[in-house]
Amino acid sequence: MERVFRILTLLLIPIITCAQESYIDTLSLRTHSTMLGIGHNNQLDTYLSPLEYTGTEIRFLQENVRLTRLMKGRVTMQNLIQANFSYTKSPTKDSKYLSGMLEWDMAFHYNWHITPALSILAGPQLGFHGGGIYNTRNGNNPAQARLAMDLNASGQAQYRFRFLHRNMKIRYQMDFLLAGMVFSPEYGQSYYEIFSLGQKKHNVCFNSPFSAVTLNQLLTLDIPIGASQLRFGLEHIMRQTHVNELKTHDWTWLFLIGYVRQFSLIKP
Repeated sequence: MERVFRILTLLLIPIITCAQESYIDTLSLRTHSTMLGIGHNNQLDTYLSPLEYTGTEIRFLQENVRLTRLMKGRVTMQNLIQANFSYTKSPTKDSKYLSGMLEWDMAFHYNWHITPALSILAGPQLGFHGGGIYNTRNGNNPAQARLAMDLNASGQAQYRFRFLHRNMKIRYQMDFLLAGMVFSPEYGQSYYEIFSLGQKKHNVCFNSPFSAVTLNQLLTLDIPIGASQLRFGLEHIMRQTHVNELKTHDWTWLFLIGYVRQFSLIKP
């Protein structure tokens, strides 16, 4: 009897394995990536100084992409979280900026599969950005808060190819501002007047492509290594505003490196 049970078990193992693989393939695939970048930053904030400050920026980037059930499974949702810290100096080297930002962007991309290797994605993106910048030399008004909400147009081009016996993927993504809101004091207005004296005026301003420029560009290359993938990337970020007679800009160029994992969530 024991021998018969062993034989039946051996016969059932391939059937159970195939059934599990078929079930897993029907689940939506998740793609998770983590990247660390370093690069050059150019900053201007006329509330703190009329000069441009330049220096180094370090950025952490985490991306999660999954397929949704929208439009018969042709829409993917992208969650992008970025945190950065920059250390920049004035042209005379006697003043410094310390700044940090936390950014969260969520996009829904419709997928067009042009060929088996080429895909085009496009859709809306909603972004929230918060942080601040500190001037080490200023006595009055040494810091400036950064708060913004953006509605962007987002697009991607993905191309899969085989090189050195490996299946690789190159991707280019561009996001640009359609409309949004940004917090800004007025020219000559202090934060003490805003928050302590309650002298709030036009501190929440509407943004459009005519008063602000927000452009993010991301180029990545995925190279399979074992069960994961090594990702190299280049990122260019341009954020600038002109509201309340004040001008700001952050121009960043970064080199990124990280890893990518793909997995499926198994639900009972």
